[in-house]
Amino acid sequence: MNWNEEKVAKLKELWGKGNTASQIAEIIGGISRNAVIGKAHRLNLSAKIKTRAATSNQNFENSLEQKDIKVKRGRKSKFKSLIIEKNFEPENPKQLEELTESSCKWPIGHPNEKSFYFCGRSSLKDFSYCKLHLLYAYQPKGKKEEVSEKEEVPEFIEKKIQSA
Repeated sequence: MNWNEEKVAKLKELWGKGNTASQIAEIIGGISRNAVIGKAHRLNLSAKIKTRAATSNQNFENSLEQKDIKVKRGRKSKFKSLIIEKNFEPENPKQLEELTESSCKWPIGHPNEKSFYFCGRSSLKDFSYCKLHLLYAYQPKGKKEEVSEKEEVPEFIEKKIQSA
């Protein structure tokens, strides 16, 4: 590869504008990315101001912030139906001794704090929590596993059954 004055001038101009080595190689034509990098190094052209690591790190942090916003919005929308419900029962703070079978046992705060209490709303039948706290406590299952017709009993259990 022969570098003439015209190509060197174009390299310096494009390098100064912040183009990548691949872009410069494509614009100049007939040279590789590595040739551009090598010539820039020999000409002592300044290193790029933005490195890939710095750019990707910044993009990563921005994407995390956006994800947090999306997650918060998503979480809010889950409870939107409960908020809209006009007769949704308000929280009824109770201490451990005051809990009954029909009260929500969702803990609020830390047990070592004086302000610790349980939700106290009416719990749903066969559950320990109210509608709101059921959404937190129980996550929907993925695909249901197919139930096999005959459940196999492990050998060691079968031996115990026979010996009993």
